[in-house]
Amino acid sequence: MIEALLVDDERLARVELRRLLEAHQDIHILGEASHAEEALSMISTLKPDLVFLDIQMPGATGFELLEKLDTVIPEIVFVTAYDEHALHAFEVNALDYLLKPIDPARLNETLARARNRMAQLAEATPLPTATQKLGANDRVFLRDGERCWFLPVGDITLIESEGNYSIVKFAGNSPMLPRSLSSLEERLDPNVFFRANRSQLINLQKVKDVDLWFSGSLKVKLEGNITVELSRRQAASFRERLSL
Repeated sequence: MIEALLVDDERLARVELRRLLEAHQDIHILGEASHAEEALSMISTLKPDLVFLDIQMPGATGFELLEKLDTVIPEIVFVTAYDEHALHAFEVNALDYLLKPIDPARLNETLARARNRMAQLAEATPLPTATQKLGANDRVFLRDGERCWFLPVGDITLIESEGNYSIVKFAGNSPMLPRSLSSLEERLDPNVFFRANRSQLINLQKVKDVDLWFSGSLKVKLEGNITVELSRRQAASFRERLSL
């Protein structure tokens, strides 16, 4: 059974989507929300598997709603009358993007994707709570200006401190987050991310090569041709952790 939440400020749009979903017995609708703040509360309380999310709503857009979720638990299907948002939707790794009025055949394709995704998640490690560490397979939502990403933590190569902010590097991207390096380190699995020095966290799974450097330090080469110098103290810890 897939538990779904409908989020749209237009009541008739919610009624029509509910009617279309009635043909799918494995879809259980937990509730409906008419704006982002209501949806945020319902997602936190009801923990749906799937959210059908309108983009243009009063108060906050669907994209802004995603930004407020620390760990995005549900799969997102954007439902909107405006096709110009499609690229943005897939940049945040939405499950799918449906145009109003919804074509039943197109909805069938979306639900097939949802079923496949639910089957994959059922075999994966459960998502952590806010007090648990984020592992390599847990997905996070990142935003920098108008760009958004929804990616597994394990895709992140390097995190660098920039004052009270942090720069997250992955696949050629470098969004800046309004969080300190220390606060991010507290949320990340230490078996995946290692404090290389005072200002950098590296993903151990992205290490490609290690060279000796000055005064007992090490120079580590990461994927993407990124080079990081480990402090003398952290180099000793690195050797101890990864030695046979």
